[in-house]
Amino acid sequence: MSGANRHFVLAAGGTGGHLIPAFALATELDRRGHHVALITDERGAAIPGKPEFLPAHVLPAGRFGKNPLKWFKGIKAVLEGRKMSLRLFETFEPSAVIGFGGYPALPALLAATSAEIPSLVHEQNAVLGRVNRLLASRVEAIATAYPEIKRLKPKHAEKTHLVGNPVRAEVMQLRDDPFPPFTDEGLLRVLVTGGSQGASVLSEVVPDGLAMLQPALRARLQVTQQCRPEDIDAVRERYRSHDIPAELGTYFEDMASRLADAHLFIGRAGASTIAELTAVGRPAILIPLPIATDDHQAANTRELTQSGGARSIRQHNFTGKELARQIQALAQRPDTLSTAAHAAWNCGRPNAVRDLADLVESFGGSELMDVIRVGANNARGASQEARPAHGAARDDAS
Repeated sequence: MSGANRHFVLAAGGTGGHLIPAFALATELDRRGHHVALITDERGAAIPGKPEFLPAHVLPAGRFGKNPLKWFKGIKAVLEGRKMSLRLFETFEPSAVIGFGGYPALPALLAATSAEIPSLVHEQNAVLGRVNRLLASRVEAIATAYPEIKRLKPKHAEKTHLVGNPVRAEVMQLRDDPFPPFTDEGLLRVLVTGGSQGASVLSEVVPDGLAMLQPALRARLQVTQQCRPEDIDAVRERYRSHDIPAELGTYFEDMASRLADAHLFIGRAGASTIAELTAVGRPAILIPLPIATDDHQAANTRELTQSGGARSIRQHNFTGKELARQIQALAQRPDTLSTAAHAAWNCGRPNAVRDLADLVESFGGSELMDVIRVGANNARGASQEARPAHGAARDDAS
């Protein structure tokens, strides 16, 4: 814990992917006795899960699409946001500003550079995002969630620190629970989600794919699926016609407990999704969003698929037949799924929020504190514990 209470500003885009790790860091810094403020856009200020102690300052977020004619409006918004950030910094006096990507982070980090306040960015995906890419040369540190990051220039390697992707506390609490028992006769519990907005392609493919499983496995299915509101009735009818028991919803508040019960996850490959799968240790079949910027969801799957913890299917190959083939391969024997779960668990970085907070605290303190923290606890290549064999006792307290 730091010896002095300080002030930190977190700046994040208005999606859960940017804000979940920001909220986790805010909670840890608050626990350590620091004061934290959030800069985001209108979407971010309204998103569920924001800690009560965390004040949100809404700034205009300039967006820069492919049409240069619209850039003037974006530049104007960024300049206004920068001016508002500087006014906040004058009263709040932050020791450092931490960006989590997304356009709302841009003006805050530009203001930090102007005010000579230390700044760093956290990249949740396996491809450096546009805003983080733009600011990489200006910030003091780049925290990453994966060992390999595309679009990160080699010249920035010295200030790059592997910390992982912070996840919600209720998910992290499940890390030391064993993989749910799966036997030759027991239920196969499948959890299907498409991220915060759902995914129609999952609604179209998954019910028919599950129906193509061999009868002995199909008879043991128990499905929980998140659907878009406009899809849910059609999906319910498909499962009914296939005689497959399924619980459907547009949103599940108790997603952590559903993940705890699941033997297999099917869904998108967003950064938060993969962080939670590896935190808990759940096998997955991942369908990266094909229109994701820089194809970052496909890059996000690399470490997990190479470890054997997941299978990845490109959306243009995502058919019922291919899905059934992959599930059959994973669930052919009880130990196949548990082995994949073990591999996923070993990809987890349970100390992500601690390592990120340590990195943040290393900036803006005394010169001696900086030397101690960066020298003795460099988050680059943060250690990961190895998971004991399935069913063995664990002595790692994470």
